[in-house]
Amino acid sequence: MEFGEESSPALAFEKNAFELTVEDVYDISYVIGRDLLKISSTGEEVSDLQFRIVRVLEMFETLVNKYNLSLEEMKMERDNLRSELDRIMKDGSSSGQSIQTGGPNQLVVDLTDPNRPRFTMQELKEVLQERNQLKAQLMVAQEELQLYKSGILPQAEPALVEVDLTPPAAIENILLQYENSQGSNHTVIRGSPVRMP
Repeated sequence: MEFGEESSPALAFEKNAFELTVEDVYDISYVIGRDLLKISSTGEEVSDLQFRIVRVLEMFETLVNKYNLSLEEMKMERDNLRSELDRIMKDGSSSGQSIQTGGPNQLVVDLTDPNRPRFTMQELKEVLQERNQLKAQLMVAQEELQLYKSGILPQAEPALVEVDLTPPAAIENILLQYENSQGSNHTVIRGSPVRMP
């Protein structure tokens, strides 16, 4: 009967280190403690050895606990991620959207997303450059305004603007055709009517 009791805790020594449980550590501790009691020597060396073995077994127990907890946490995390992936796949398929995976340098855009990008990088660069130019022009105009307000620059007299009131050649041709069709004695020369004798 003693052999059957002995073989059960001793089996823990044959297990892979990553398959050990806390109970296996207790079995190993039991076997080592029992073997230490069989030693007939009562010397100080045996006592020191016992304390060292107990300390190693405590550390071993802590490591096995930590490993098992980490393993359980990883399994739970894996299960949570799988369930979330299944939920996302189900939501994607129920809404009629297909889930697309792109390469590392590809962007997958949902066309129904109101926040999706709508411009190319070149267009954005052009808009940014135009904005910077307008900003520079605004700064120049503001500086000039400040100089006028402070009196450093004299205010210019309003300039008279010359306006060319002569109609373009195309309009003159239309007027000529109209006058000719009316059978009038008037001829239009450069926008001013002249009477022919």
